[in-house]
Amino acid sequence: MAHYLIPTGDATAILPCEGVPPITVIGTQAIRETFDDVCLQQAINSRRSPGVSNVVLNPDGHLGYGAPIGCVMTSPTHIYPGPVGVDIKCSMSLLQTNIPADAIIDRRIRRAIIDAICERIPTGAGRGQRSAKKSRRIPTDIGARSLVEGASETLLTAMGVPAEWAHQCEDAFHLGHDDTQDAIAERVEWHVRAGTFRDVPTKVSQLGSYGGGNHFGECEVVHVGESNRAKHCAEVFGLRDGHIAFLSHCGSRGIGHNLAMGQFRALQSKFQKWNIPLPGNDKELVYAPLGSDEANNYIDDMSIGANFATVNHMLINSLVLEAFQEVLPGTTGNLVYFISHNIARKEILDNRIEWVHRKGATRAFPAGHPGLKETKYAGTGHPILLPGNPQAGSSVMVADEGARLSCYSVNHGAGRILGRKRAIRELDQNAINESFDSMDILTNCRNYPKDEAPAAYKDFEEVLRSVNLAGLATEVARLKATFVIKDGDAADD
Repeated sequence: MAHYLIPTGDATAILPCEGVPPITVIGTQAIRETFDDVCLQQAINSRRSPGVSNVVLNPDGHLGYGAPIGCVMTSPTHIYPGPVGVDIKCSMSLLQTNIPADAIIDRRIRRAIIDAICERIPTGAGRGQRSAKKSRRIPTDIGARSLVEGASETLLTAMGVPAEWAHQCEDAFHLGHDDTQDAIAERVEWHVRAGTFRDVPTKVSQLGSYGGGNHFGECEVVHVGESNRAKHCAEVFGLRDGHIAFLSHCGSRGIGHNLAMGQFRALQSKFQKWNIPLPGNDKELVYAPLGSDEANNYIDDMSIGANFATVNHMLINSLVLEAFQEVLPGTTGNLVYFISHNIARKEILDNRIEWVHRKGATRAFPAGHPGLKETKYAGTGHPILLPGNPQAGSSVMVADEGARLSCYSVNHGAGRILGRKRAIRELDQNAINESFDSMDILTNCRNYPKDEAPAAYKDFEEVLRSVNLAGLATEVARLKATFVIKDGDAADD
């Protein structure tokens, strides 16, 4: 079935849905042509699901688990695991250093930093601290506290992470369904008894590690924009023009995946037992009414995974800074921001509390938003971290007033245009490797993963143009990669 988008502006459109208000679509004509019928049907199924008040499809939208990756879904009455995804609180973080870009022009220095990072931070599915010889071994009792506390100042201090970084997070910690930490602690104990976490030491040993797939660490040169607004925002954010920063992308690792899949199985069994119709006949769009035991359990599990993801990022950034200091003594660094793109949060939209599900979507609160009251971002809006690809660069943006149109959200990156199997089948490995070499971007991989090559992703410039033309956000700085850490074999220069 073909679906038709009706343009409403240079970078906005609506997707009609029978029986309910339409879906808001963000994207230029070129971007809208990247949405295939399966992606659009997933958006329609999501919009027509019980209790859903709004769906937004962002420029990076593509096929996802139940709901498209790159969408926002809101509900005042229901919670949905699908529009959060299986990697609970997959997130971005950015570490700004005092190192000028010229200090790492020499490829040997960059290679030494790559080696120092890889000695501390393992990559790949299932790998933990024991896979990296200089990792920071976190005692099991402290690691287990991360599930309940998130990035509390006391926990960060116990892990050797700067305590002040807790204040540079979108959410340093998450509470349970009743807004207490006790609910989280009780749910963790339930999982231990039930055998969900059969090997707690192994699970928590994944703190301070990257996963596989699209997760990465990337060394960047910061290029702050020329406008007075860009310069002011950069100063507030702590960005340093012409200096080195480090961008990280990862989530809740094995713990988050276990929790998410367990929730899908539990809810799907309830739907089957009670013969409840599935939205769009899609078992990945199961849901639970707020206040029910099922909803409470999901919110608690999501919060556990989210707390782990937050602490994982804090430790990664501390280890990255340690690696730079080993190679370049005197290096200092500060966390610019940590922000998620696979989470559901309670927020106020149109004067009522809604659960805003962001799946491959990033929060975008502009200056003056109540959610930023009493933070240093109240007068500017908070940093938005948007990864593109190593060759096109990534972006730090700030929300504009127009972000109201998209439920105060923007895309989480460029978004795939080629599925992984197709990319592996069609893209040329030698050409990919040569393109990185020609741009003087080093990697830790003998062969850069074909399914993660820049050609597998949408045109990042057109994606950013869509966000800007739609009035959602404005670029503050562009980040240009000098080296990339991915899940792959060790490289030699």
